[in-house]
Amino acid sequence: MPERTDRPPSAAPALWGYVAVRAVGLAVLGVVAAVAGDDALHRLKGRWDAVWYVRIAEHGYGHEVALPDGGVHSDLAFFPLLPALERGLSEVLRIDAATAGLVVSWVASLAAAWGAYAVGERIAGRRAGVVLAVLWGVYPTAFVQSMAYTETLFTAFAAWSLYAVLRDRWVLAGALCVGAGLTRPSAAALVAALGVTALVTAVRERRVPVPMAVGVLLAPLGWLGYVVFVAVRQGSPTAYFEVQAAWGNSVDGGVALARFVWALLTGPVPLAGVGLCAALALVGWMVWLCVRQRQPLPVLVYTVAIVVVSLVGAAYFGSRPRLMMPAFPLLLPAAVVLARLRNRTLVAVLAVSALASGAYGAFTLLGAGPP
Repeated sequence: MPERTDRPPSAAPALWGYVAVRAVGLAVLGVVAAVAGDDALHRLKGRWDAVWYVRIAEHGYGHEVALPDGGVHSDLAFFPLLPALERGLSEVLRIDAATAGLVVSWVASLAAAWGAYAVGERIAGRRAGVVLAVLWGVYPTAFVQSMAYTETLFTAFAAWSLYAVLRDRWVLAGALCVGAGLTRPSAAALVAALGVTALVTAVRERRVPVPMAVGVLLAPLGWLGYVVFVAVRQGSPTAYFEVQAAWGNSVDGGVALARFVWALLTGPVPLAGVGLCAALALVGWMVWLCVRQRQPLPVLVYTVAIVVVSLVGAAYFGSRPRLMMPAFPLLLPAAVVLARLRNRTLVAVLAVSALASGAYGAFTLLGAGPP
């Protein structure tokens, strides 16, 4: 294990590397969009969920869309921190809310990459931490990191909360978890990470330090506060879960995923189902590598919980890789292996990965379906 210090990690190489690979991704998108006669900037800030966040920022909650099948999509499914930041930044900088959302996302992406580096550096050393941050920037759905979405904001809160736990700064970890809980429902994974770690620590040490207790009590307040807000607004204690269910985001234990896989395997193109099974097996193998690497308990619980939450819901299947993206420690075993390469080889591998990620991002963003 590398020597641990309390010095703030020097993140410059990680941040420059992250910026470089994301610049490649944006360049690929720009070229492909220009060839297709499309507007790349609009694709980043004015489509799918980004539109809902902008509407909330400009008008507050209360918008609903009636579906042809009689269902209703309510904007209460979207957590409040990103639209609040969009509204505040748009007023300060005198820019439109959509552009403000892009600014928030891009700034948060740097904070997230820095946090990923800090966690990786503490677990596996500086070079592995740098590679981890850059690998996160070439994740297949990394194009979402450049959109006005919540993934970067949430990952920034989660990474720094985990880093705070690793440094035994429980109150800070809990406060950051509050921010995560106001950003995305997957903050439940971070709450679980803090709670399980605190429980194991308390049992092992046979005491409950006050800072740890305060941090654990703080952790769920962001997520829980929004759930209560929706309940009060709608006049039903289960309103939040009903809103999510209307969007198809209920938890079904993986039934929807199993049906989707089975439909592919028994459909006209079974090879697609085989490929999907291989992808799911790869995710399982990556989780196993994290366990074998003996990642610290809070990091491991967070990672596994994010993966599980991404797979057991009834959400649109195409969104699952994006939902899994905040589980950046999944990439740490690969980062450790790549960190052993010579600089020239490492740069080549990451450059090819950035081009592949950019091509996939352009294909997805210029398509019809949401990521």
